[in-house]
Amino acid sequence: MKLGIGLGYSPSKLKIPMDDILFAEKMGFDSVWAAESYGSDAVSVASYVLAQTSKIKVGTAIMQMQARTPAMTAMTAMSLNALSDNRFLLGLGPSGPQVVEGWYGQAYGRPLARTKEYISIVRQIIAREEPLQHEGHHYQIPFKGEGSSGLGKPLKSILHSTADLKIYTASITPAGLRCAGEVSDGVFPIWMNPQKFDLVGEHVEEGFAQSSEEKSYDDFDVAPSIPKSIDASANGFKLCASCFQNVGFLAPPLVCKTSLIFVFTLARSFIKSINLGCI
Repeated sequence: MKLGIGLGYSPSKLKIPMDDILFAEKMGFDSVWAAESYGSDAVSVASYVLAQTSKIKVGTAIMQMQARTPAMTAMTAMSLNALSDNRFLLGLGPSGPQVVEGWYGQAYGRPLARTKEYISIVRQIIAREEPLQHEGHHYQIPFKGEGSSGLGKPLKSILHSTADLKIYTASITPAGLRCAGEVSDGVFPIWMNPQKFDLVGEHVEEGFAQSSEEKSYDDFDVAPSIPKSIDASANGFKLCASCFQNVGFLAPPLVCKTSLIFVFTLARSFIKSINLGCI
């Protein structure tokens, strides 16, 4: 089991709690995750954190796919990974129709088809095995549709990348979880109940079976989000730890079955509680 922290969305003024992030890094936290909706963007925040840390991994949870072409996302991910000694984690998601159509001005379309196409394109770019070509419902590369000049040609990334760049997807529906198991390296099951992991796991495992490669939890991360709020007293820490354990977040069967990253809402007091040995 690994621990991560989530920065959430920025309010009206963007401020990144670097002191807390550096403290979490010192305490051995695995990762920190930046989010976006229709204000601050996840990439700028992740870049800022990567530049000021040295060990902790930094991911996006999530980058909204409709906000960027797959090629732009691949370029961004490869660049951040190269500049951070392979500490960047790429989290993607289709967002929702309110944001996609109301903010980005695009049709929401087919979110699962988009996810599969998007990740396929990103992986092709990272692999650099051949010039990029793709024919799908959402993306055509090179583009040959209406308005095309006809001058586009398949290209291969100039920048070389490490093949171990992990890609996560945000999923809550059975079909979305199957999609995650099939094409990604990890999933953000936002409202996962650890005592009922099979509600998530059975669909992820169906996705494993549909994948073109052999997959298991040995190389697949489950990263649920766990909001926590505790008081600053030692008793508060102990009470929180007791409740945390009773609801099953540290249940041995779950830890043994999956590669887990618990992503907590950032709180220095909670990080300190872990350091005090209360959990």
